[in-house]
Amino acid sequence: MDFLLQLLISGIVVGSIYALVALGFVLIYKATGVINFAQGEFLTVGAYVCLALVAQLQFPFWLAFLFTLVVAVLMGMLIERVALRPMIGEPIISIIMLTIGLSSVLKGGVMMIWGPNNRAYPQIFSQVPIHVGPVVISQIYLWSVGFAALFLLIFTLFFKFSSAGIAMRATADDQQAALSMGISVKKVFGMAWCIAALVSAVGGILVGNINGVNISLGFFGLKVFPAVILGGLDSIPGAIIGGLIIGMLEAIAAGYIDPLVGGGMKEVIPFMVLVVILMVKPYGFFGTEEIEKV
Repeated sequence: MDFLLQLLISGIVVGSIYALVALGFVLIYKATGVINFAQGEFLTVGAYVCLALVAQLQFPFWLAFLFTLVVAVLMGMLIERVALRPMIGEPIISIIMLTIGLSSVLKGGVMMIWGPNNRAYPQIFSQVPIHVGPVVISQIYLWSVGFAALFLLIFTLFFKFSSAGIAMRATADDQQAALSMGISVKKVFGMAWCIAALVSAVGGILVGNINGVNISLGFFGLKVFPAVILGGLDSIPGAIIGGLIIGMLEAIAAGYIDPLVGGGMKEVIPFMVLVVILMVKPYGFFGTEEIEKV
């Protein structure tokens, strides 16, 4: 039982980061109808920028963290303005292919600037573990869950109460109605990409502090996709719940199944869940089911 509790805590930590990055997927899909396959590279860029500021330029971590958020927002704004806005009105498959190309461009840029080698963040958080009964919890785990929960709460309140958040929700529900009410759909699209880049950068910083940073960090964004499908592509609560479920399933698979089969199930289990969910509930647990009337 103690081992299971330890696994579940690890799963909740990773799952909370999945939920944060999944929020970016959902935002872009709700606002624009596009699945962004460059989300993992947003995460990678955020992790490397913060690491460079801390390790090379000797910024205090908190200042580097805030500066990275600014860089992420500017990156999201630039990408939307230069690459995505000219594609408005084009077939969705063309825009999806554009995001795949964008993923390769960002990955290549990271390789050119920082190289392919693994890098580790300097020790920022205390290494002294916290004991909760029989369970030992690393302080970086607590900070990661805290950061992820804070940003999820901030954006939940933003969408519910702020005028910009309400405009985004209106645009996601009906773009034509939003336009007739005077809402700038182009600004909403830009805001969605900025927020998606920001939450991915936060996720990259948290993952970097836990596991270090390397060029394969972009794969983390692909692993978030099953969480998005599980919760529903257009559901913000679904993204949070789906991220936590996938994180805990991964941890349990790593603890109980990997030792029996020689490893690898931790990486496979999210996509097995993805296939099952698509067969049983194609719109996820909380997604909006589309019904076509003939």
